[in-house]
Amino acid sequence: MCWVAAGDADEAALAAKFAVMRPFLGERGWRVYLGAEANALGYGGIAAVARAAGASQTTVAAGAAEAADPGALAALAPGRSRRPGAGRPKAEDTPGLKEALDGLLEQGKRGDPVSAVTWNILSLRDIARQMAVLGFSVSKDTIARLMHEDGYSLQGMSRVLEGRQHEDRDAQFRHINAKIAEAVAAGEPVISVDGKKKERLGAYHRDGRSWRRSGDPVQVRSHDFADKDTVTITPYGVYDLAANRGFVPVGTSHDTAAFAVNAIRLWWREEGQIRYPGAGRLLVTCDAGGSNSARCRLWKDQLARFAEESGLAITVCHFPPGTSKWNKIEHRLFCHITRTWHARPLMTIGDAVAGIAATVTAQGLKCTAVIDGNDYPDGIKISGERMRYLEDRVLDRSAVRGEWNYTVLPAPRPAPEPGPAPAPAPEPGPDPAALAAVAGVAGLAALLAEISLPWQADREHRLTLARGRARIKNSGGTLIKLPFEAVIAAAICRLRLGMSYTLLGQLFGVWHTTIRDAVLPVIPLLETRGITPSHGGPRIRTLTQLHELATTRNITINGMPCTRTEPGTHDTPETAN
Repeated sequence: MCWVAAGDADEAALAAKFAVMRPFLGERGWRVYLGAEANALGYGGIAAVARAAGASQTTVAAGAAEAADPGALAALAPGRSRRPGAGRPKAEDTPGLKEALDGLLEQGKRGDPVSAVTWNILSLRDIARQMAVLGFSVSKDTIARLMHEDGYSLQGMSRVLEGRQHEDRDAQFRHINAKIAEAVAAGEPVISVDGKKKERLGAYHRDGRSWRRSGDPVQVRSHDFADKDTVTITPYGVYDLAANRGFVPVGTSHDTAAFAVNAIRLWWREEGQIRYPGAGRLLVTCDAGGSNSARCRLWKDQLARFAEESGLAITVCHFPPGTSKWNKIEHRLFCHITRTWHARPLMTIGDAVAGIAATVTAQGLKCTAVIDGNDYPDGIKISGERMRYLEDRVLDRSAVRGEWNYTVLPAPRPAPEPGPAPAPAPEPGPDPAALAAVAGVAGLAALLAEISLPWQADREHRLTLARGRARIKNSGGTLIKLPFEAVIAAAICRLRLGMSYTLLGQLFGVWHTTIRDAVLPVIPLLETRGITPSHGGPRIRTLTQLHELATTRNITINGMPCTRTEPGTHDTPETAN
């Protein structure tokens, strides 16, 4: 037999033949087929077949050996293309690699240790680089496969943690559900209200993707910083639970309670009174914060005005703090509006309104959007007098969590009966100058001017020692509840007339401890100026004795309670203290 090397024409014919056969053969069949062709060509056939097929000469030689020895083909297990041990070894078979990977993943591991799913904060490329530092050459795809085998997965965050729950959270949910079911069964309107996130008008980026021709994306600004002339819109949604209809006024002013109530007013005029003719009540469910806060005075004031205009008794049920995501409007209206706005810059307020109006769902949701161009000033205060009027005559608070559940009446209740008359003002205390004159000290004004400065210095010194530091700021008050001249007159009476602190407290209408704490620091100042206890002088034990002494000395002490006795008390001598 004569063996002839294949020429260029033969290799071209082989290449055409191989292109036809390759899609129909697996690895094993392809290898044996190439070997059979190489054996048929004879000398140089392996190289020629390798060039024509684009395969390795080693592969063609192995196929030629298998084709020449049919027993080798039978030695392979069914379904295998290579002998056991052939091919590159698996990465996990490398000694120490699995242990090194587990130790590296443990450093960034997250999740419940007993859970079937865990995750890692390191990226695949970071893990591959750190494995290379440890001496293991492994690709990111191999690492991903090994991590999946160990229960890892690529996941985002899940916003399910609520933080601290209010103790009446579940009870309020049950109350709201019962109110909604009651109103729907009676054919009365039930709305869920809330303010949507503020949006800037202009070529600003928005999340999402839209179908466009390749290479023609919507061009927006490279940053989201607002300019000084950028207009911000505030959508406020009103969602009708029974009708599955949304109504969204879009305003450009402040997000205040007046804006929120006006959104409800617009909904009632445009849709509510048409959809619910003859309705006498309106149930509103909302969050406990924001422009419809449970503690907002303006919210209640504006609801009272709207109730009076419409003749509706408006029942409000607030969701507990931290549970705003349970408000129906969040996942039945706002999420669909956000989907409609995806990948669309809101250039004008008309674009925003048109996007809201175009929001529909397969469940039958339809939306109406209007522009609210009114100005709503921020910082409006509701007076305490107005709130007292609302509480007394307009608000009907529930017996269960009345701060969250209340009804705004369309007509005020009758005015309550007037309360008891205020207590008469206390009579002025005794005249300090006259009291000092009775005790034998004339010219109280001069004495006050003389000891005022030393008394203030001594008081500041005592307070500094008591607090352990100097005064930080002037508190604007004094620890003594009596005027300074009254304190001096009481100290003179204590020294000259021997009056007890209990009697002095009765004289000036204060507790005996108050007069004692005020008088004690002053006595040393008076003693240095010759005002000392009088030995052998009059000793006053009762207010009657003081009155008689003043009469004897022809002195009138205005405001002295010496002629009246409190109910249940007697003008008896006091024990000196």
